[in-house]
Amino acid sequence: MNSAPPPSRAGRPRASAENLNTRVSSRQQILDAAAALFSEAGFSGSSTRAIADRVGIRQQSLYYHFAGKDDILAELLSGSVRPSIDFVEGIEAWVPDELSPAGALFALASIDARTLRRTPHNIGTLYLMPEIQDPRYDAFRNQRRELRAIYGRLGAAAAHPDVTGTITEERIGAILIQLTEVVIQLRRDDQGATGDDDATIAASCLRVLGLSTAEISAAREEADRITALVQRSAAQPA
Repeated sequence: MNSAPPPSRAGRPRASAENLNTRVSSRQQILDAAAALFSEAGFSGSSTRAIADRVGIRQQSLYYHFAGKDDILAELLSGSVRPSIDFVEGIEAWVPDELSPAGALFALASIDARTLRRTPHNIGTLYLMPEIQDPRYDAFRNQRRELRAIYGRLGAAAAHPDVTGTITEERIGAILIQLTEVVIQLRRDDQGATGDDDATIAASCLRVLGLSTAEISAAREEADRITALVQRSAAQPA
C-alpha cells in the first residue's frame, strides 16, 4: 500500500537570489536593507548577516556585490552627494555662460534637497557618526567637500556685494550646504519633507545671500529651464 507523501510544512523561503524582487536589482535591495538597519541599529550594531537575512539571501551572496558593510555604507553615503555634483557638472557642460549664478544655485539647492529627501531611510543621519572619519570613507568626505566648495563658488557669485564683503566664499559654502541639509533634520523629527520643501530651501539659500523676492522668483524660473536642459542633455545618447 502506497502512502501519500507528507504535507509540506510552511516555513521561511530558502534564501536565494530567486527570492529577490525582480524589479529591483539585488545590489539595490542590499543597499536598502542596509540603510534600514544602519538607521535602526546603528552601524556598529548591524552585520552583513543581518543585512542578508533582511533581503532574504545568503550572506555569501551579499559578498558577491559588496566586500563588507563598510563598502555598503560608502556607497550609500556617496549616493546622497554624488547626484548633486553630477548635476552641477551637467550645468557647466550644457548650460550657456549667460545663465546666472543665482539660477544655477537655485537649481543645485533644489536637486540637492530632493536627493536628501529621497535617500533610503534618511541615510544623511549617519553623516555625524564617528566611523565616518575613518580613512575608508575619504571618498565620501572629499565629495561632500567638493559639493560645499561648489555652493561657495556659486553663492559668492550670486550674492549681493554687501554680503560678499563680510563673509568668505568658504563660509558661504558651509552655510548653504547646511541649509540644504535641514531636510535630514525634518525627516528625523518625523515632520517629513515634500517637493515643496525643495523650492523653499533653495529660496532660503538665495535669501541669505541678500537677493530680493523678485530676484529669487526670477532665479527659480531660470532654474526650471536649467534643470530641463540638463535632464534633456543627459537623456540623449552619447
